[in-house]
Amino acid sequence: MGNRGRSRDYRDVDGILILDKPVGCSSNQALQQVRKLYRARKAGHCGSLDPLASGILPVCLGEATKFSSYLLGANKTYRATCRLGETTTTGDAEGEVVERRSVRVDEAQISRCFAQFAGEITQIPPMYSALKHQGKRLYQLAREGKEVERKPRLVTIYHMALLSFSTDSLSFEVSCSKGTYIRTLAEDIGVLLGCGAHLTALRRTTVDAFVEQDGVTLERLQLLEQQGRHQLDDLLLPVTTALTQFPELTLNASSSLDISQGKRIQLGAYGPAGLCRLMTDEGRFIGLGEVAPDGELAAKRLMNTAR
Repeated sequence: MGNRGRSRDYRDVDGILILDKPVGCSSNQALQQVRKLYRARKAGHCGSLDPLASGILPVCLGEATKFSSYLLGANKTYRATCRLGETTTTGDAEGEVVERRSVRVDEAQISRCFAQFAGEITQIPPMYSALKHQGKRLYQLAREGKEVERKPRLVTIYHMALLSFSTDSLSFEVSCSKGTYIRTLAEDIGVLLGCGAHLTALRRTTVDAFVEQDGVTLERLQLLEQQGRHQLDDLLLPVTTALTQFPELTLNASSSLDISQGKRIQLGAYGPAGLCRLMTDEGRFIGLGEVAPDGELAAKRLMNTAR
């Protein structure tokens, strides 16, 4: 009964918060803090960051969770620092050092190294990751001392630049596709440089069009929550900000009703087939639709307008 009473305190609230996740907590822990502050009935985050990492973590509330997959697939940018000359069990600073080697590299070698990562590359996901094997997280198996075969995956490195370099560490910026493991990238840099390396710091600075300056800290959220929940709600971005890659299609009142009832609409020569943002003629977002090559429009994912 107590749990049911607490659930009534939660509310329907829709939108996207661009959280600046701090170092030291998991993405899920940060998500639960946001959900509690907003008293949101439903919430989810888009793209995990390890406790070691900080930076941009889009949080979807309410109806926005239906469209979170489009942010999960977005390109991202990171600032990373790695320690040269040491490899660890986890590929980052949380693991135990397993090997130490001397470091004899210069900026020219680093530039040549970075050039080898440009474009499409193959990565093997690390054992210390949230991927599942037979229903169990890889990091859980790793903590049990087990190692399983992981399938290589193709990722794309769009841009990579050296930010700073010293005797035993280097910092770099990298823009990449979804699914790129920066920890693995740091380890591979160490292999190419011949000295070994592991990740010591990581900050995500962009997710798609969302940039570092858009981020809101947990401390600011806590302060605003004390001033009233409307202050928090003012920080939420509309659901459509996660869908700007899709063209907008305006429907009249009759077509909007048909789509919301699951009917298909023949548009004729609408334009290119594919996904589109569906808007009413009053400017209200009602969901994503998909136009077939023959011009037929069907609902793909709709907002709940019954609330």
